Amino acid sequence: MARSASERNYELVGDADVAALKQTVMATGLSVSDLAFTAFSAAATYRDSDKRGGANGARLALAPQKDWAVNRRAAPVIEKLRGVMSDFNGNQAAGKKISLADLIVLAGCAAVEKAATDAGVEASVPFTPGRVDTTQELTDIEMTEWLKPIVDGFRNYVGDNFQEVSLELRPRNFSSTRPTC
Repeated sequence: MARSASERNYELVGDADVAALKQTVMATGLSVSDLAFTAFSAAATYRDSDKRGGANGARLALAPQKDWAVNRRAAPVIEKLRGVMSDFNGNQAAGKKISLADLIVLAGCAAVEKAATDAGVEASVPFTPGRVDTTQELTDIEMTEWLKPIVDGFRNYVGDNFQEVSLELRPRNFSSTRPTC
């Protein structure tokens, strides 16, 4: 069984870094919609029953999640965020870094703030760093496939196998007659 993520071996970003990174993310030219979509996509796989999925680990950037049709829109966003991460981390002398997992969430926060500002409302979305990235080698592809959405109303997605799965889930002794009292 794969571990959930690598251990953090760097200092976390502070408030000034968060503010600067939000500005840098918004300056990439990525749309508010795409940033919010990507952050939601990273979080959407989380399930509380076994604590699998979610944004920690940045698995949205790894197989199999990066290859799911529902996540295709996130691929160019992740590539630009990797560039932001690389530039930021390469300019830090004190061992401070941001993970891709944190940057995906931070970009979502920046998108919500920008959307609010565009609507005439000032908003500050709190951000807490500390997520760590994992590797492809630590990702259990077989178990992660169980998190693949069949239908996702938030992202307006219906998978190719919806019909097949929905037929398997219908009640077995279904009668088309109305129940009588």
